[in-house]
Amino acid sequence: MDGEALRRRSARHARPAGLSLHYGTAGFRARAQLLDHVVFRMGLLAALRSRAVPAAVGVMVTASHNPEEDNGIKLVDPLGEMLHPSWEEYATQLANAEDQDLEKVITEICQKAAVNMHKDALVFIGRDTRPSSEKLSQSVIDGILVLGGQYHDYGLVTTPQLHYMVCCQNTQGQYGKATLEGYYEKLSKAFMGLIKQSHSSGESQRHLKIDCANGIGALKLSEMKPYFPQEVLIHIYNDGTKEKLNHLCGADFVKVHQKPPVGLDMKPNERCCSFDGDADRIVYYYKDATGHFHLIDGDKIATLISIFLKELLAKVKQNFTMAVVQTAYANGSSTRYLEETLKVPVHCVKTGVKHLHHKAQEFDIGVYFEANGHGTVLFSKAAETKIRQLVKEEKDDEKREAAKVLENMIDLINQTVGDAISDMLVIEAILALKGLTVQQWDAIYTDLPNRLLKVQVADRRVIDTRDAERCAVTPPGLQEKIDALVKKYKLSRAFVRPSGTEDVVRIYAEADTQENADALAHEVSLAVYHLAGGTGAPPQP
Repeated sequence: MDGEALRRRSARHARPAGLSLHYGTAGFRARAQLLDHVVFRMGLLAALRSRAVPAAVGVMVTASHNPEEDNGIKLVDPLGEMLHPSWEEYATQLANAEDQDLEKVITEICQKAAVNMHKDALVFIGRDTRPSSEKLSQSVIDGILVLGGQYHDYGLVTTPQLHYMVCCQNTQGQYGKATLEGYYEKLSKAFMGLIKQSHSSGESQRHLKIDCANGIGALKLSEMKPYFPQEVLIHIYNDGTKEKLNHLCGADFVKVHQKPPVGLDMKPNERCCSFDGDADRIVYYYKDATGHFHLIDGDKIATLISIFLKELLAKVKQNFTMAVVQTAYANGSSTRYLEETLKVPVHCVKTGVKHLHHKAQEFDIGVYFEANGHGTVLFSKAAETKIRQLVKEEKDDEKREAAKVLENMIDLINQTVGDAISDMLVIEAILALKGLTVQQWDAIYTDLPNRLLKVQVADRRVIDTRDAERCAVTPPGLQEKIDALVKKYKLSRAFVRPSGTEDVVRIYAEADTQENADALAHEVSLAVYHLAGGTGAPPQP
């Protein structure tokens, strides 16, 4: 390591005094003007991580569904998964180090993680459409080069596309070609393979309106349009040419506000969906004949995919293990439907994609979605090998056809991470194959009314939880209070958890009616305010 070059280069990316940031599930996020030193240092870290593994790694410059003024950065591990937790700590240390201590901190990381600086380093870089992203990705490149690493800049890509590229590179092309064309070709070929087996009814079935949150999803969907079959007519809204990224639109806005995005004109019973700013989340929705808005979130997406996969598994007659992984935010009706009607095991884990992904890896087929629309399906190596073998060798027509559908599903799903484009194609294929309308899909089960609230507190760390965040261990007396409140309402439950990013406590409540869910959420928020050090005025109903 050339200490002099590091000092010179790092002086151009000085750390603002007193700024401290933490690498969480979403990497680093902050106002864009505060991030130059952080992204430079993540270029350094990526060069170290690549040598440690040793393999190509990724760096994505994005703040996903945050406002346009924000930005962020996250690292991607060799198989397209999120950065290993032990390296999240190194990321935080490096980002917060004093300028003069950088060399020392890098040396410490090299010792702890056994980094061989003589190995080659290769980093793939991608960025979203924010005005600040291009300059920040240049700073990442600065960091990679100062430690003698090589890079490939993919420029404007969705977050899941970058994850995909990294995985392709490190599986020597087994997962696919590490190019955008390779991504479009793989997905469209699998999608066409599925669609041609469907006997879809009527022209109206194939129209889909997509709100792209004025983000990268619009650019990439437009590029992919020539690869789609004529039967699929996608209409892109909020394409970023007129309005600001994520402003009154996108998957997060639609989910939180339970209403359609601005900029998309909905007619009754039209199928619509929204991506988030970096296209790794998707939710569907429609308006019924009376003008009432219906949201179809991640829970219902997981349920649709599970129904479809379960039918196929029954036909191939293999004893594959299958499970759905959820968080405590999953609607109680979805959990009940999956366990009691579909007879699919459901596992609840802590909030955060890495926890869901990790649990889903324990099964031959693991379906995971957060209610916010981020999710995917994982297939074990053994299951994938067996399915591909059945396609080639199975004599029984029904078994072979079912295996062929499963094989196309494996190729259509981006197993590295939640991917709005891939998930959208999976959903569209399933609806066509099953001949379902969006209303029939919505009617599989009825969501229990629920309410999300947050309470400002002096220090979020006073709340500690267990049982996948469904039970509060501290402060004393809080869980007992919640239990007593829950007993007052039918079909009810409630839980509280500290935010991962700010000093607020998040509250979730559901009950038999919206009025009761709202009342329960409010009463729980008062309990949090009084027992966990709320700040400002007490919560109002």
